[in-house]
Amino acid sequence: MSDSAVIPSSSMAEPAISAAHAEYLNKCRRHKLMVRATQMAILVICIVLWEMLARAAIIDPFITSQPSRIIRTIGVLFHEGVLFMHIGVTCVETIIGFLLGTVAGVLFAIALWWSKFFSEVSEPYLVVLNSLPKIALGPVFIVWIGAGPVAIIVMTLAISLIVTILEVLNGFMGVDQEKIKLVHTFGGSKYQVLTKVLLPASFPSIINALKINVGLSWVGVIVGEFLVSKAGLGYLIVYGGQVFKLDLVMTSVVILGIAAMIMYQGVVWFENFVLKKNGQLQREDKDW
Repeated sequence: MSDSAVIPSSSMAEPAISAAHAEYLNKCRRHKLMVRATQMAILVICIVLWEMLARAAIIDPFITSQPSRIIRTIGVLFHEGVLFMHIGVTCVETIIGFLLGTVAGVLFAIALWWSKFFSEVSEPYLVVLNSLPKIALGPVFIVWIGAGPVAIIVMTLAISLIVTILEVLNGFMGVDQEKIKLVHTFGGSKYQVLTKVLLPASFPSIINALKINVGLSWVGVIVGEFLVSKAGLGYLIVYGGQVFKLDLVMTSVVILGIAAMIMYQGVVWFENFVLKKNGQLQREDKDW
């Protein structure tokens, strides 16, 4: 028997989809386009109304600023050569805190799942730490660590770490116990249960923790910059408020919103990439 009779060719054409399936896919695309168009329309309408109300003096542009003044402020910061410096400082601190919080949270959740004794001992402490207002610990971190980027990153970890641990651990606890028993029945080790069952089944919980961490990381970094930073978007917000340059405050807030949206979309892209890769692997396994 030839090899081609045993191993299917990877270049074989995909089977044609039915008319009903094609119609369903087109309907999904139209729905997605409609959602995006509506989102953009709402954003444009809000910006236009903001500008018009400020120009008509219905709202005070000194307090609320307005889109045209924000664009002008961005231009001033760019010509002064400090725009990308402040954005870069905040983004680097946020990304470092986000990655550390996510990795440490997932590893800690795995440790809690691995050891029931450790989990039971840690439970009351996790509950207390989760309810504790971490922002109030900012001055303590500054005294312990010193003023600088490290204190800001630690603040980010304090805000996001416990939430990540609890979110991922809840995902682990929600995995079908019958699947775990099945792996044990066939002689699988605890490590194999973790890698073959627990982590793949908890992928939605991990992604949800990533999405939550995006917002929490930005909160931690901005709060830290409020307290100790001499650069960054949080510093610009504090400085603008102190000297009553509210255009600078609103400009920084708008840039923060754009940066947070881009970071969130990065997590969504990562989720889609992993799901697509996983689907491709499943199709290859089925072909074999």
